Amino acid sequence: MGRARSGGRGAEAVVEQVDGGLARLVPDRERSRAWTLLIDDAPQSHVDLDDPTHLSFEYQRRFGHVVDLVAPPGKPLQAVHLGGGAFTLARYVAATRPRSTQQIVERDAALVRLVRRELPLDAKARIRVRTADAREGLAKVPDGWAGLVVADVFSGARTPAHLTSAEFLDEVRRALAPGGVYAANLADGSPLAHLRGQIATAAARFAELALIADPAVLRGKRFGNAVLVASDAPLPIAELTRRAASDPQSGRVQHGRELLDFTGGAAPVTDLAAVASPAPPASVFR
Repeated sequence: MGRARSGGRGAEAVVEQVDGGLARLVPDRERSRAWTLLIDDAPQSHVDLDDPTHLSFEYQRRFGHVVDLVAPPGKPLQAVHLGGGAFTLARYVAATRPRSTQQIVERDAALVRLVRRELPLDAKARIRVRTADAREGLAKVPDGWAGLVVADVFSGARTPAHLTSAEFLDEVRRALAPGGVYAANLADGSPLAHLRGQIATAAARFAELALIADPAVLRGKRFGNAVLVASDAPLPIAELTRRAASDPQSGRVQHGRELLDFTGGAAPVTDLAAVASPAPPASVFR
């Protein structure tokens, strides 16, 4: 096919069935080679092939802030991305930190084929794509290999239960190098029970936490995304706060005692008790 590579005005959407549902690559009319990936009408990723540093989605920009601050500017990273989407963040890392070595773990083989064909990766980028369940793929990462592990996994707009537990975070910690950073895209709405439980779970496994989110999401006023950042090393809270506040959709950073109080006494999640994240209301994608 190859139509998506031209992009922009006059380009046609590419529609294809993948393992996770009906995928659509929709051209961005404002940017000549930019595309939005939707699966069953739920927006998943936005990619600009001419400018991979452009992060259109709110939560992707927040991931971008983490990437920018996890190491000195330009220093190569060893990164693991759980959940591929359109490979947006891996492209961002490759563009801002040349010579980085990255692994993407994406379960949906048909989606991987679609993205590789229509939105090809830079041939010079050191990005390996592994088709596997996120937790199974993470288990194959060598001990202490990753400076950054990113979890952005949704199945039917919900994070699978087995990626929400303390045992899953034990596997993340095993793969992280000392001082490495874990970042996760979490989605929730009122009464925020899932989000509170995920923070409590991360607090049981990591010494330092921060949460970046729209204030309306934190108040339970709307369903939305929050980016959880965790490490055993101090986090760049002041700079994360500054960057989140200056985003087009201003975000708030919670950390320390304020973040622990936000959990409201929620217990850490275990494999035996884990459930998938809540499904977003239909109005979210209208």
